[in-house]
Amino acid sequence: MAHTTDIRAHGPSLRDRLVNLRDALAHRAARRKAYRQTFDELTRVSDRDLADMGIHRSMIPAIAQQAADEV
Repeated sequence: MAHTTDIRAHGPSLRDRLVNLRDALAHRAARRKAYRQTFDELTRVSDRDLADMGIHRSMIPAIAQQAADEV
């Protein structure tokens, strides 16, 4: 009498997991780029111009985070 065992793993395949990892890393890089670009641009603006936009220098990290969250 022959006996077989099915040992297939349930869930995403290795290929699917690697594709998901690549996509997650690309998304993370895009968010980091948006944060860094917004942060750098706003830190180059003078205090007077920031005030004209209704922004205090202490608000720059939060604004950059919002820009990254929208990616």
